[in-house]
Amino acid sequence: MTSNSSTEHVLEDLEHVLGDEYEHKPVPAQARRSTFSVSMVWIGFPMIITGAMTGSILVAGMGFKTAVLSMLIGNLLMFAYVGSLGLLGTTRGFNFALLASAVFGKKGYVFASGLLSSLLLGWYAVQTGITGNLIHTAFKLDYLTMTVIAGILYLGITFVGIRGLHWIGLVSVPLFVVLGGWVAFDSASGAGWDKVIAYAGTKPEVPMAFGIGLTIVMTLFIDAGTVTADFNRWAADGKSSLIATFCAFPFANMAAMLVGGVMTAALAVPDPQPFGLDNMFGYMLAQNKGWLAVIAFVFLFINLGSVCAHCLYNAAVGWSRIAKSKMRVFAVLLAVVGIAIAAANVWALFIPWLSLLGILVPPIGAVIIADLYFVRPHATIESDWRPRAFIAWAAGSLVAFGVENFAPQFSTAIAAFIAGGAVYFLLGLSDEDKARSVAAKGRA
Repeated sequence: MTSNSSTEHVLEDLEHVLGDEYEHKPVPAQARRSTFSVSMVWIGFPMIITGAMTGSILVAGMGFKTAVLSMLIGNLLMFAYVGSLGLLGTTRGFNFALLASAVFGKKGYVFASGLLSSLLLGWYAVQTGITGNLIHTAFKLDYLTMTVIAGILYLGITFVGIRGLHWIGLVSVPLFVVLGGWVAFDSASGAGWDKVIAYAGTKPEVPMAFGIGLTIVMTLFIDAGTVTADFNRWAADGKSSLIATFCAFPFANMAAMLVGGVMTAALAVPDPQPFGLDNMFGYMLAQNKGWLAVIAFVFLFINLGSVCAHCLYNAAVGWSRIAKSKMRVFAVLLAVVGIAIAAANVWALFIPWLSLLGILVPPIGAVIIADLYFVRPHATIESDWRPRAFIAWAAGSLVAFGVENFAPQFSTAIAAFIAGGAVYFLLGLSDEDKARSVAAKGRA
């Protein structure tokens, strides 16, 4: 028996125990999961410390009232975007790579799926690095050791598959609701809710532009939101798919951002740091209670473990499709790469990362939505390459780049989505006109 055949038998045995992840084919009806299960997968993704950190950034830059408005609008837009893409995955049973194959081509999809899978691997590395950094800073434990331990634990959750994401959500969400709720109300009660609501930001004379705030809200999960079919393909029907999406956007993402935003407004730190006192982890440690520090330690691993496992799952599903392999094989391979990257403190690139996502990712989702809802709703995986999809993607990214550099007061993410979708739709109309012209000449 060769080494390869032994490995294949091991993988088959694991798949029999843990379940098929359907990397290369639609999820069949009998394998679909309950509304509660898919909802737990989604709600456990954005209800995280990093979301609270993002809320802190928004409130510090825009003031409390304006920031909350940007959170609400941004999350509702995310519900529309992610919900639309999720329904496509549910209806067809396709993961993102399979949807992209229909839109960008049997070979062309590699660029869209490979980009998003790599960006999500980056998020796995970022969040793993954040775990190691916070533990190192708070408890003086070795950064590299804590990062490696965190990365391996998060890999373990991903390796189980979609059920692992369900289980980590069951643990992570109640912990966040209890601890995040306590932190927000405790800090606000000390300062007074009137002060929180009236908070004008650290630099009220030069507030963050509303468009930039919207971009930050949306790009926090724009990559994972675009590959939502990886999760929503497991939903039994459209209603279940939309309920699961709603649990994430606006509910879970908004809740996480509000925790950080309330803390920032209540504490009014002159120069807030993403991982300082106005982060819920830092706030818990600042109480100087040993039992609360232990809870904070465990909470950090579980909470960031949820987002890391989701990101690694998306990355592994995407790359396993590209390499014609198994999700669990690539979960291990990519985790090794991600842990190595995390050791280089890449979490420090957090904001530039969001900026990059706002330029490159929204047009991909826009093209898929325009194609499979309006231009070719019954499209199947046929052509190797579909150039018009790439033209629209490039157009959306170019518009986003222009907005980013010449009109930063507007939302890069929204501009990218509108431009990409509009160009693709117009190209589709042009093709229809040509087809009608050819048909008319044939009849003549």
